[in-house]
Amino acid sequence: MNVTVKQLINDDVLGAKSSGADKVDIELSSNDAVNKEAKQHQTGTLGKAMAVLDIVAGSPYPPRFTEILNQSDQPRGTLHRQLSNLVEEGLLNQRRDSSYELGYKLLKFASRAWAGNEFRSIAEPHLQRLHGLTGETVHLGVLRDNQVIYLDKVEGNQAVRMYSQIGNASPVYCTGVGKAAMSALSEKELEACLQSINFKKFTDHTILTRDGLRDAVVAARISGNAYDLEEHENGIRCVAAPVYSEDRKFVAGISVTGPAYRVTMETLESWARMVRDAAHNIMDDMGARLGPRA
Repeated sequence: MNVTVKQLINDDVLGAKSSGADKVDIELSSNDAVNKEAKQHQTGTLGKAMAVLDIVAGSPYPPRFTEILNQSDQPRGTLHRQLSNLVEEGLLNQRRDSSYELGYKLLKFASRAWAGNEFRSIAEPHLQRLHGLTGETVHLGVLRDNQVIYLDKVEGNQAVRMYSQIGNASPVYCTGVGKAAMSALSEKELEACLQSINFKKFTDHTILTRDGLRDAVVAARISGNAYDLEEHENGIRCVAAPVYSEDRKFVAGISVTGPAYRVTMETLESWARMVRDAAHNIMDDMGARLGPRA
């Protein structure tokens, strides 16, 4: 029997008697409602905290309270409590100038995640071998929506300053790893990814249209390689190849990257086969170590 709390109150007022079974149902219904409300509150609180962390992590410099407030949809008082709690838990650090940066505890979590990531450990020897063959910087990135998240990076023998760092996210449309990963998507997934992109010009070579990006992805499917020809950063070029699971539910990419003054298009083309081979070797190892077991 389904009895609401409101009905119970009305019955008590009218002098009606409820059976023991009714009372149990009422108590369970009431508890379910409380538990549901508590769960929603917890989810909302966690979501708000994650939104604050995203704002701080995505800022090019440590933001102040007003800058975080302008980017969030939280009331001033709520945001102040969120920041205080995150600082207290070590997930954020408040600097002397009252700006905020990621806390050491969060960095420790990230370090443990990278160290324990099985895909990264499978790929690492192949990245090192590719670095040994080229002497340049090698990247491993995984596709997340319309961005690539860098999981690993092997610095070149002559290190060149570039944006990519482990944990950083870059747009798919102007990076070799991003376009390579997109080439492994189904047509439906590719179209959804294309539609979600808001193009931004980083250099004079950045692809700024969906048709232009689609053409680059189709070319990558045909050749097995994608390129970044100074599209994300001036003076930086790369050649990449896709890495994916058998069911294509996991899509990533690897690349070799170097400065334009010593990495010509001919150089990239000479590396293309090596990069494809490294990608295929990673996938073979993924199948052996992460595939279904008998």
